[in-house]
Amino acid sequence: MKKWFNRIYMTLIYVFLFAPIVVLIVFSFNESKSRSNFTGFTFKWYKQLFSNELIMQSLWNTVLVAVVSSVFATLLGTLAAIGIYNLSRRKRAAMMNLVNIPVINPEIVTGVSMMVLFVFIANFFGIELGFWSVCCAHITFCVPYVIMNVMPKLRQMDISMYEAAQDLGCSPNRAFFKAVLPQILPGVFSGFLMAFTYSIDDFVITYFTSGASFPTLPTTIYAMTRMKVNPQINALSAIIFVVVLLFLVISNFCTNKERRKEEI
Repeated sequence: MKKWFNRIYMTLIYVFLFAPIVVLIVFSFNESKSRSNFTGFTFKWYKQLFSNELIMQSLWNTVLVAVVSSVFATLLGTLAAIGIYNLSRRKRAAMMNLVNIPVINPEIVTGVSMMVLFVFIANFFGIELGFWSVCCAHITFCVPYVIMNVMPKLRQMDISMYEAAQDLGCSPNRAFFKAVLPQILPGVFSGFLMAFTYSIDDFVITYFTSGASFPTLPTTIYAMTRMKVNPQINALSAIIFVVVLLFLVISNFCTNKERRKEEI
């Protein structure tokens, strides 16, 4: 009886989580704009989506910002994690508490504060908010996530390999790339993926720092939904969901393959 109850409970949870996504995908193929009646199967909303210049430009801006900000955040976060790791235990704890503040801090506070700062800088130099302001904002809130992914790998690594590499004639920089980086690379990669995901997904901070001339996908979708739900949004959301699902499947496949090699 308990086993059946657990199965029913888990089924209801999964239905609650994925039913909205299934409905969204189904109605992305709906011939009419109705959100309640399925009148026929069509691909016209997908065709209109790829011919919509505003959405395509917003998608390009979003991907460009995500790539640039996640790369810089990964570099800065990895260097910061190494620096924090080399501190004493008390200073390390204090620095990690500071790192956690941007994560816990509400996005509305971060967005407004960055908007005030960037508006001051823009007025001082006579420039407009746009790509540079969004990138700086995304780098700022992505760095803590990289640090939190790299720090556990630094604690797990074998520091004697770094010392042995130096004893065998490697310079400190070469010893780092040969002995330390391979050990913490999974954490660096996880931090990059998390930074990339948060950058693409972010709306609040982007809304306050993007300005009027630099649309991103979240802000464009928000502006479109304020007027009327366009079926093109359903099509776009369905594509994003499928892409994320494929990345998840590939990631799990690679992880399982590595585990099997380690077991052998």
